[in-house]
Amino acid sequence: MQIPIFRGGGCMKKVKLGEICEIVTGSTPKSSNPNYWNGEYKWITPAEISDDDFIVFDTQRKITKLGIEETGLKSFPTGTVLLSSRAPIGKVAISGCEMYCNQGFKNFICSNKINNEYLYYFFKSRKNYLNILGRGATFKEISKSIVSDIEIFLPTYGIQRKQVKVLKKIDKLIYTRKEQLIEFEYLVKSRFNEMFGENKRFESLDNLFDIIDGDRGKNYPKSDELFDEEYCLFLNTKNVTKNGFSFNIKQFITETKDKLLRKGKLERHDIVLTTRGTIGNVAYYDESISYDHLRINSGMVILRAKKTELNRQFILHVLKDDNYYKRLISGSAQPQLPITKIKKILLPIPPLSLQNEFADFVAQVDKSQFACQMAIKLWRNSLKSSII
Repeated sequence: MQIPIFRGGGCMKKVKLGEICEIVTGSTPKSSNPNYWNGEYKWITPAEISDDDFIVFDTQRKITKLGIEETGLKSFPTGTVLLSSRAPIGKVAISGCEMYCNQGFKNFICSNKINNEYLYYFFKSRKNYLNILGRGATFKEISKSIVSDIEIFLPTYGIQRKQVKVLKKIDKLIYTRKEQLIEFEYLVKSRFNEMFGENKRFESLDNLFDIIDGDRGKNYPKSDELFDEEYCLFLNTKNVTKNGFSFNIKQFITETKDKLLRKGKLERHDIVLTTRGTIGNVAYYDESISYDHLRINSGMVILRAKKTELNRQFILHVLKDDNYYKRLISGSAQPQLPITKIKKILLPIPPLSLQNEFADFVAQVDKSQFACQMAIKLWRNSLKSSII
């Protein structure tokens, strides 16, 4: 799909948002006062807005007239553009009715010079920029003065509406592809249940794998021993996601430090399982990974196969099911999955021929998922570039 960029010719000018919008925020009535809560007035927080929201019509919590009056809250009307200004910065939606909000927003009541949907897409395409503008040590926040000074190229109102029409079509395409990704996940689960629902052979992880912990001794790398580029990639939990390895953020240790560590170095065809904080993410270290030297940190373990009658892709799919871990997790502040409990996890082990058949099916689905993800990425980039 060819995405037009609307430049507006000589009709477009650069203006500050504070010049064309009224910017309002909110606050939180005292939670300890029951007379402020469970009323009839809608009150929203950033946590209620998802990345896919366009217009919001309802809120999880409601406040009373007394809560409004004694907190000094000001409502904003239907059509207001909601922008989260902290925890996190950059969530955006449009109010579908009159409502109130907490202090986590800077909201824009648009004048007749700017279309609210045009502003919505402007913010949606500038999330990274908005986060750069954030200030604060404990957590970042963008102030009213900062957002007031944000500049936007403003074509005529008619051109804004034409551009919004195109952007909505792109949004619809993205939404459709996301729905397809969900359908693919259900397809794989259904196929698994169809093939192995009656499986009667189970084995413990301890019988199937050597479970290898990382080196947590005196040589464990300190923060000043981690580098942006070096000999051995030292994995952190952000490198092991529910979709496998991710190397957007990397930290390395020197060859000298690598040789001092006793345990926790990966070999090709090892599986990595996260065991602290976010539990149950798995990744497969095969030849597609370009790094020759990798080590795990203290929040994960290596699963190294003892037996040959295992298809790694089949096992990876099984291990992604967090039902295996829920009842075994300990710790409330930071959930942990101890090795003593990992050893006792029972996995279904059907004949190798069936494992291979299922893995081949998953590989075909993965190709379709990848095509969807690439299309989503392309269209998201189009959204970012179509509003200047």
